Amino acid sequence: MDKNSIIGLLLMGAILLGYGVFMGPDEEETVNNQTTTEVVESHKPDAIVADVIAKVTSQDSIVNSDTADSTLVNENVAVETIAIEELITLKNNLIEVELTTKGGLMTKAFIRNYKTHTDYVNEAEQELQLFDEKSTYGIQFTQGGKTINTKDLNFSVIESTPNLAKLEAKSGDGFVYFTYVLKDSVYDFDFSISFKGISDAEAPNTKLLADFTLLATEKHMKTERMVTTVFFDDEGGYDYLSEGGDDDEVLEFSSKWISFKQSFFNAMIMSETGFEKGSKLSVVNYGEEDTVYLKNMTAELNLGAKNMTNSIDLKWYLGPNEYEILKTYDNGSEGIVNLGWGLFRWINIYALRPMFRGFLGWGIGAGLAILLLTFIVKIVLSPVNYKMYKSSAMMKVLKPEIADITAKFPDKKDAMKKQQALMALYKQAGASPMAGCVPMLFQMPILFAIFRLFPSSIEMRQKGFLWAEDLSSYDSVYNFGFDIPLYGDHISLFTLLMAATTLIYTHFNSGNMQQPTQEGMPNMKYIMYFFPFMMIFFFNNYSSGLSFYYFISTLMTMLIMLSIKYFILDEKKIHAKIAANKANPKKTKGKSKFAQRLEEAQKMQMEKQNKKKK
Repeated sequence: MDKNSIIGLLLMGAILLGYGVFMGPDEEETVNNQTTTEVVESHKPDAIVADVIAKVTSQDSIVNSDTADSTLVNENVAVETIAIEELITLKNNLIEVELTTKGGLMTKAFIRNYKTHTDYVNEAEQELQLFDEKSTYGIQFTQGGKTINTKDLNFSVIESTPNLAKLEAKSGDGFVYFTYVLKDSVYDFDFSISFKGISDAEAPNTKLLADFTLLATEKHMKTERMVTTVFFDDEGGYDYLSEGGDDDEVLEFSSKWISFKQSFFNAMIMSETGFEKGSKLSVVNYGEEDTVYLKNMTAELNLGAKNMTNSIDLKWYLGPNEYEILKTYDNGSEGIVNLGWGLFRWINIYALRPMFRGFLGWGIGAGLAILLLTFIVKIVLSPVNYKMYKSSAMMKVLKPEIADITAKFPDKKDAMKKQQALMALYKQAGASPMAGCVPMLFQMPILFAIFRLFPSSIEMRQKGFLWAEDLSSYDSVYNFGFDIPLYGDHISLFTLLMAATTLIYTHFNSGNMQQPTQEGMPNMKYIMYFFPFMMIFFFNNYSSGLSFYYFISTLMTMLIMLSIKYFILDEKKIHAKIAANKANPKKTKGKSKFAQRLEEAQKMQMEKQNKKKK
């Protein structure tokens, strides 16, 4: 080797040494590489967080983006699947729903144009939230002998728009697909489930498992809890689990809808083909210490799948308990709105509710609408009130003579004779003690219908009037700061006014109330005086709109009665007519069938007594 060759080798060695010094990793980078390797090896895949993934990815890690999962490899350490949650929002002008790829389910639901009571009072611009992540649901099916629930699967997004979400999840060798479709100006959206690569033999085991816990949204949580429960289709009608306590039900028939319902809103799942017989429902109460959630409601619904090829088409409704909206689904779900039962419900549906909504349609406030409704009802019932007062006036005129007959037959053994004498007096006077009761019975269905109308009308919700900030709940003029058993923690002024007018009206009519004619019979006079006092406790936490109606109704009744007394009926003329009837008994009207039967019964009773004496 000559001199030039030796110099060349030395130069090459120097260049390589310099390259190693200047281009090699520095000490800090070496430490970072070692730390990253230690994190991956010590925590394993389940505990790797996103920032560690980013570091590993930047240093010779491999990311497979063909699916929603990432597979990491670093220094021969294999890192298993890591799911990255993605949130999707569907919305229209009425509702907004948040979906998650973790389970492919809804995590939040908002109903636009409505607020919770707290946000309403604080004038916060926040939409009403019906439920949150605590409410879950999933499709349970079997695959290869194993039970799978979709809420445990990781979905990937196939397509997403503000009105559409298509999701896919791999399960074993098969796939599950969810499709959500939301249209404009509706409270419902389509929810379709389909499978691929799963045996049809597994179809009968396909169920929807729902666990819903609705959020409190109203002023008085105790009242809100009292009406929160699960409603369900009952062969075209409706039925529901207990509102007062824990309850469960196994359906004995196919049901087309199940509703998780609270005071004014509900989350309802619907199926055209129906949820199969044997589906299970339950409701469990929470303790009073929970001030966020109402009740826990669950449903295990057999979807009735015949094969795993055809899609299962369902529909979610997230909206108000408004009779007219729910009626459009033509499946009986309008029964969620508690307008009473039987005759009371018909009165509300076909008369009172249309009138009330019509008044609101004029653009007037809810308080004035109640006032107008009360006035119309009283005008319609004025002939009944006239008959009732006329009867009471005639009985008042006869009161001295009734007292004389009672004094004439003081003994209990003469009760039949006394009754016959009274009937003869009524016949001569052309009066009847029953004449005042029949009109009252005619009015009772309307009173009971109103009792159900206002508390269940969402149109009353958060509508103020005078001092009441929300006519759907109680009004309060003074808060105690503590709770009085059976009464509450406040004073409702509308309730006090209602009770006061009822007490005055009772006193106004007390002179016409007859004392009991038999031993052991309760004195109705004292019972009627006790009733207004009981109303204070019963209505204090109830809808102030209802108390306002009863207050105005009783006040109008008193005014009508006074008008009849002083401007329409003349008691002197009534007394003269009674005297004329007594003097000319032939001119009196014939006996009614009821009176004839009553007289015949009395004669038979007298004959039996006479036989016993013999």
